[in-house]
Amino acid sequence: MGLIIFGQIIYLQVKETNFTKLCTTSTVLTVNDSIPGPEIHAHKGDTIFVTIKNEGPYGITIHWHGVRMPRNPWSDGPEYITQCPIKPGGNFTQEINLSTEEGTLWWHAHSDWSRTTVHGVIKVFPANGTSYPYDEPDGDQAIVFASWYKSNVMDVLDESLATGDDPNVSDAYTINGEPGDLYDCSNETMYSLLVEKGKTYLLRIVNSIMNEEMFFAIANHNMTVVGADGAYVKPFSTDYMFITPGQTMDVLLTANQEASYYYMVLTPFLDTESSYDNTTSRALIKYSGNYTAPTSIPTPTFPNISDSISAQLFVVQLKSLADAAHPISVPKNITRYIFMTVSVNLFLCPNSTNCTVEDNSKLAASLNNNSFVMPSTALLQTYYDSNFNLNSIVDELPNKPPTPFNYTTVANMSAYTNEGTQVITLDYGEEVEIVFQGTNIGSTQNHPMHLHGYSFYLVGTGQWDFDNGTDPSRYNLVDPPEVNTVAVPRRGWTAIRFKADNPGVWFMHCHFERHTTWGMSTTVIVKNGSTNETSMRPPPSYMPSCS
Repeated sequence: MGLIIFGQIIYLQVKETNFTKLCTTSTVLTVNDSIPGPEIHAHKGDTIFVTIKNEGPYGITIHWHGVRMPRNPWSDGPEYITQCPIKPGGNFTQEINLSTEEGTLWWHAHSDWSRTTVHGVIKVFPANGTSYPYDEPDGDQAIVFASWYKSNVMDVLDESLATGDDPNVSDAYTINGEPGDLYDCSNETMYSLLVEKGKTYLLRIVNSIMNEEMFFAIANHNMTVVGADGAYVKPFSTDYMFITPGQTMDVLLTANQEASYYYMVLTPFLDTESSYDNTTSRALIKYSGNYTAPTSIPTPTFPNISDSISAQLFVVQLKSLADAAHPISVPKNITRYIFMTVSVNLFLCPNSTNCTVEDNSKLAASLNNNSFVMPSTALLQTYYDSNFNLNSIVDELPNKPPTPFNYTTVANMSAYTNEGTQVITLDYGEEVEIVFQGTNIGSTQNHPMHLHGYSFYLVGTGQWDFDNGTDPSRYNLVDPPEVNTVAVPRRGWTAIRFKADNPGVWFMHCHFERHTTWGMSTTVIVKNGSTNETSMRPPPSYMPSCS
């Protein structure tokens, strides 16, 4: 694990470091020489200044996942959306504005596939003078899930882009940087958490894995879920967790078993024909005290790899506290309704290329039949410099798919899609509902959708085609969870609501890295309001150069 940093001025150094895992020494990009990178500790409402020094071989940006950054998209971090990459040898200071967030967030690279090893935890403690809405835990431990590649991850990406095919899957999953004893050369380095019988620990769980959603469980122990994505939830007990890339979960673990060793197990959830890393990572819970180590360590049981019912049953248990101390404000007067199909698609390749997908095609992905084309310069800066008008360089993403169809059962819909830099433009103060609709086009699977600059309310989710006549009546408008990343079920739908009260240019994308690479993204532009307090701040003078 990385260092712990608690302060208002922080320095992070990005550089290549050698690590030996799975019997192979690899040169990987790191922050402050550690994987995961340093933990950043702060209190609710703090402002932190983080200087990123790039000593790596290529440009990089850092995103503060789940931090709303009120009026300050300049420090949000996605490359070519809010900034150009920090060049090798360069540096950039980002102003991190915490506001309503409380719990666990995280930071990660948002350029190419660098986040494979460039990521870390943000612990947001209650504001001074306030406390948790549960008993103070006896311990507090971050648990970070990640992917490990023996190959250089940029080579993996480049090969995939050259052939148009699926990228090679990772070689292992890691828990706090270690694969665990089911992998070669990994038994001695397996992560272990020391606990004391009778005490309760807050585990801050982050899924930084590149392309797979996960199940997680601890042998002989239930977990009490108390938070998700930097907001508290009504506590519920569970013997397994379902967590998508991008999500965080806060759980309480009480050491209430016989003093011994117990496995923590991480395994993929995937009900799809797509390629995936079908391996399992393990770590240990070790009780303190004098006892003989067990010859057989208990292992948890949890859902089958394709058990979509168990995945959804976990999701629907997430509910906001929605009490006087933690109020919520679910939009009820929707002024903008967006119905958005989420699909894996194809592009035809030029004859001169070496695409290996059927009929000389390459894989693509889309929202409402548009595969997003990343700008070649920072969209936010262009928006600001052109007096908040991008009409000459972007098009508007339609509020619904161009051609309606039977989304989850279609058999004859073309898999080929269009491409362009299409965005969603919202007036300040609009109350927005987006229904993400999974489709039967291409390799169907869940999609973890993430919106920068906002948390939103997950008001509903279900299987098959969304029915606008009946499904809204089943929405939870009383205590929906407030999250920033949500799983859209395979051949199903998910509905979210938010108020467009944070002006700026905000990326929205699938948090499967390969799907973002293929174009499953858009940008949400929220116009300025009528006052300075409801308008974007001007840019700092030291933004990374795009030239």
